[in-house]
Amino acid sequence: MVSTALKRTPLYEVHKHHQGKMIDFGGWELPVQYTGIIQEHQLVRTQAGIFDVSHMGEILITGEKAEAFIQYLMTNDVTRIKDNQVQYTLMCYPDGGVVDDLIVYRYSNQHYLLVVNASNVDKDYEWITSHIVEGVKVTNVSDQYAQIAVQGPKAQEILQKISTTDLSCIRFFWFEPQAELAGIQCMISRTGYTGEDGFEIYLPTDQAAEMWCSIVAAGGDDIAPAGLGARDTLRFEAKLPLYGQELGPDISPLEAGLNTFVKLDSGDFIGREALLQQKESGTDRVLVEFEMVGKGIPRSHYEVYKNGEQIGFVTSGAHSPTFGKPIGLALLPRQWSEPGEEFDIMIRSKPVPARVTRGAFYKRPTK
Repeated sequence: MVSTALKRTPLYEVHKHHQGKMIDFGGWELPVQYTGIIQEHQLVRTQAGIFDVSHMGEILITGEKAEAFIQYLMTNDVTRIKDNQVQYTLMCYPDGGVVDDLIVYRYSNQHYLLVVNASNVDKDYEWITSHIVEGVKVTNVSDQYAQIAVQGPKAQEILQKISTTDLSCIRFFWFEPQAELAGIQCMISRTGYTGEDGFEIYLPTDQAAEMWCSIVAAGGDDIAPAGLGARDTLRFEAKLPLYGQELGPDISPLEAGLNTFVKLDSGDFIGREALLQQKESGTDRVLVEFEMVGKGIPRSHYEVYKNGEQIGFVTSGAHSPTFGKPIGLALLPRQWSEPGEEFDIMIRSKPVPARVTRGAFYKRPTK
C-alpha cells in the first residue's frame, strides 16, 4: 500500500486515468510506466512522448546582485547567456564534489529561475541561502509550478497545433517567457532530458491537467504518456548524467567528463580551486563507456573488477532499447579507461566480462 505521506503532482488523477503504474520516487507518487517502458521509449525516439516532471524544483533568484551571486555558486559562466537563454550548470562543494546539476533560466541579469533535481530541492535551497549576500532575494517557488515535457521528433508539430507562439523561433536552450499553448499562458523552453528535440512547459499548477489533455488530444496517435522508466532509459542512452549516479558529493564534474560546463577562467566560484587542481594534475578517475562482452545487464552501483580486485563501479547501465544490447557507464581509474580495455562486472555475485568502448551511446540524427 502506498504511503499517504507521498507527495503528488497536479497530474496525479491524469496518471490514474491513463492507468499509470505508480511508485514512490524520492517521496513522490509518480508513474514508472503506462503501457510499458520499451514501448514508451521507442515512441519518444520515433514520434513523441509526454512526461510529468512537476516534481522538479524551481528556485527564483532576483535582485541587483543576482548575476554575480549565481556566478559565484555555479561552475558555468552565467554572464555568457542572454535574456531568454537557458544554461546547464553545476553547483559544487569547496572540494569539487557536486551539490547538484541544474538548469538556469535568465529573464534578465536581475531575474533568474533555477530548475533543480526533485530530491535536492531542500538541500539546494539551504545551500544557496547559506551564501546569500545583500542585493539578492532567493525564493523557493516549486509549489507554484507544474512542468510538462513533450519530447520526440514530432514534438514541435504537435504543440504548434495548439499554440499561437511560433515554436520554430525558440532555439535549442532558449525559452519564450510569455507563450500561449491551448489558450493557457505559460513559459516554454526548448530543452529536455531524452536526447531528442522537445519542449518543457512551465505553467500554474491548477491548469496542468487541462494542458496535458489538450496536448494528448492534439497529438493523437503520434503521442502517448511516458513514465519515469522510459525517461531514465532515454537519458541514459543519450549519455545525460543523473545526480546520484554520474554525479554526487564524491564525484566531481571533471571526473564525470563535464569539463565543458566548468569555466575555470570565468572568475572565482565555489569549488574552483579544487577543480583547477584536478584539471592541472588530471583526475585519478574517469567516466568510461562500456559494452558487455558476456551475458548480463549492468546496473547502477554494480562493482567493477580487474585482475580480481575492485577498481570502480557502474554509474548507469541498462539494456538499450534503441541498440538492442546492454551498455553502461562506469567510473574507473584512468589507467583502465582506454577503449579495448576489459574488466569484469559483478552481476549476481558472478564476474561478467565487459569492454571499454567509445561511441556506444545515442546521438539524435541530424536533418
